[in-house]
Amino acid sequence: MTTEEIIKAHYADYDEDARLRSKHGMVEFVTTMRYVDKYLKSGDRVLEIGAATGRYSHAIARKGYSVDAVELSEHNIEIFKQNTADGENVRIRQGNAIDLSFIEDNSYDLTLLLGPMYHLFTVEEQRKALIETLRVTKCGGKIFVAYCGNDATAVQFLFGKHMTKVDPYDKLVDTETFKLNSIPQEIICLHRKEDIDVLMSGLNAERLHFVGTDMLTQYMREAVDEMDEEEYALYLKYVQVTCERQDLVGFSNHLLDISVKKDGV
Repeated sequence: MTTEEIIKAHYADYDEDARLRSKHGMVEFVTTMRYVDKYLKSGDRVLEIGAATGRYSHAIARKGYSVDAVELSEHNIEIFKQNTADGENVRIRQGNAIDLSFIEDNSYDLTLLLGPMYHLFTVEEQRKALIETLRVTKCGGKIFVAYCGNDATAVQFLFGKHMTKVDPYDKLVDTETFKLNSIPQEIICLHRKEDIDVLMSGLNAERLHFVGTDMLTQYMREAVDEMDEEEYALYLKYVQVTCERQDLVGFSNHLLDISVKKDGV
């Protein structure tokens, strides 16, 4: 199977909506939307690349913004359409993050790339997705790019589940640096901040924020799900206070790189 076929097959059986509805899953959503709200302004056009079932696209459209969405998986597109409420100014079409040739240059004020970098397994593909994201964004527009964290996976999966001697995971870890190699069959591509810095180097963008959107939530997901509303609100506040602390961000399961497109091509 090709990488694209593997990803489509994965999402045909995966309940993305349920992940984001749980208390622990909502932490990533709440944190990301806090930054989206920080930069959205009246009249902005928004593009979400790799929109999945539309959790972010629909939330933004329901705030009164015009949203276009691109998604690879036919299964996710059908759910996206089912989730669309009356009056939402939102459109979705099938497409691949590495080729947005159907979208004109400098079209959007805010562009979200919140899923594709999880599933692009070569530097060439990852750079293409970033270049396309910048191309379709207006100068001065904001781009939000999400990644899955290397070290959260090392701690929770490799060591937490005792997988260091299990094939094929024993072959996917560099035991000197503990950088994990990513292959399509494992679905998720993993990054550290230094990997992201290399990917962004030379691109026409300036970083505004580097955020851990769920921070240590996945390490204590059962405890988070058991919180009452008062404690959960306090926990969300804690995450917002700490999510840009660079001494902690590397252990977040999900990372968010927010940049502004500079003038020029």
